[in-house]
Amino acid sequence: MQSKTKIVFKRIGKALLWAGALSGFVCLLVAAVNDKNQSKIKGITVKMSGDDTNFFISEKDIKALIASGPQKNPVGKPVSEMNLAALEKLVERDPWVKSAEIFIDNNNRLTVDVRQRDPLARVFTFTGNSFYLDDEGGRIPVSDRHSARVPVFTGFPSDAAKLTRTDSLLFSQIADIANYISKDTFWLAQVEQVVITEDKKFELIPKLGDHVIEFGQGTDVAKKFDKLLVFYREGLSKVGWNTYTRINIAYEGQVVGTRRDGKAAPPPPPPVDSTVNIDVHSAVTASAPPPKPERRPDKPPERTATRPATATVRPAGQQPRAIYRPNQNNRN
Repeated sequence: MQSKTKIVFKRIGKALLWAGALSGFVCLLVAAVNDKNQSKIKGITVKMSGDDTNFFISEKDIKALIASGPQKNPVGKPVSEMNLAALEKLVERDPWVKSAEIFIDNNNRLTVDVRQRDPLARVFTFTGNSFYLDDEGGRIPVSDRHSARVPVFTGFPSDAAKLTRTDSLLFSQIADIANYISKDTFWLAQVEQVVITEDKKFELIPKLGDHVIEFGQGTDVAKKFDKLLVFYREGLSKVGWNTYTRINIAYEGQVVGTRRDGKAAPPPPPPVDSTVNIDVHSAVTASAPPPKPERRPDKPPERTATRPATATVRPAGQQPRAIYRPNQNNRN
């Protein structure tokens, strides 16, 4: 009987000890929280994230935003008075801020983690106004402090905040082209401007080479740039960067170049890359008559095939075009 009583008392004692320890822990925790709430903010720490090369908002700007709120400058104020959710909404009102997270660290410093919106392209409307397009398709106002090194598009047909269905599709195509250019160091350096034509197609103005690149619709972006790269490497690198006035990459499986000098396009040397098949020939418009067939000395020409000698003369101002067709079976 005594042994059972001892066991019961031991269990009760252990329970009381655990209860006391738990109560003490709760008391300490409450005291620590109260002490934390009564302590004061010692400073503000701002951490920026995003594109390191294009910071359009600074640590000073973030601190100014916080100080402009109803709580004013939080430094020296009790922690209990800080409305962190309200401060986050205040910082996120800035058009260059994508998101903000605010907390108080162990050193009683108000820590602000800010992620900046990254510009993808700069778009000029037909009226001359401009804005940045970010990686989520949103508009960002132009900053007086810094200009981003991104592709430039001109001739966007609308200044309206709410776009029509057609303009929204065009906006999406701008984002696709700009995204591809931005991720390729060569095209980012080569493409100086992208012009939006009246029929809502695209033309590229390169930095190297006195020619215009007809891109067509903003579809099959990767395929078109691949074709143009083949033309640059196997065509322009051989005949010269200023040989053509216009280069059309809008057609499926070919690149059409209009020569500047009006001469017939010479066949290019064999391509270095054996996986690319290039066919070059002189192309004339439908208004020009076909050339006279060759005469063979041992056989008189047929009367039905004879053409006047003047039929072989190209009309004045006619510019031949060279058509490059990359091999579809083996893409470079």
